[in-house]
Amino acid sequence: MMDAISVFILAFVFSFVGSIPPGTINLTAVQLGLEHRMSVAWRFALAAALVEYPYAWIAIQFEQWITASTAVRNNLMLIGGLIMLLIGGLNIYTAGRTTGFAERIHNSGFRRGLIYSLLNPLLIPYWIAVTAYLRGHGWVAFNSNLNLHAYLMGLTIGAFSLFILASLMARRMVKAYQPHSRIRMIPGIILIGLGIYSLVRFWWQIQ
Repeated sequence: MMDAISVFILAFVFSFVGSIPPGTINLTAVQLGLEHRMSVAWRFALAAALVEYPYAWIAIQFEQWITASTAVRNNLMLIGGLIMLLIGGLNIYTAGRTTGFAERIHNSGFRRGLIYSLLNPLLIPYWIAVTAYLRGHGWVAFNSNLNLHAYLMGLTIGAFSLFILASLMARRMVKAYQPHSRIRMIPGIILIGLGIYSLVRFWWQIQ
């Protein structure tokens, strides 16, 4: 039971952090909060988060197929670390660019949330990288359906929590999302730190 709880918490944290960078979904959540349309925001956040469940399941299957190779398994920390550095660097690079608000949405919050999330091309690559990283360090293991679905539930609820928080704290968060704001670099910095940690561990192993 504790293993499933740990898997849930890890997935929640990585999903919450991964949802911070400004994009169509979370900026729309901020806009809905500013417009005081919280009932629409709740439906929008729920739909957007639910899409992460099947997308992450696909990512897990793909990650397991990739890591079936002995060469990949032996260098998993190196590969995971490099991927984290790449994603973190891209996040920091894009944090300095202006991101406009999504178009105004109407009362079809759930349907619009599904569309926005389904069209998000970064979900599957992100969860492939995160899953490979966590499995490489032995922090998660999908040796039971309980652990697998705890992981998927954790990432779904993590994304949902961030979207709702963006709506509830819109008036404060919108300032943090202005161009050149340092807070937008936090996810990239965290990912780079994890990548460096993984590379250091890999280096010590080969010594």
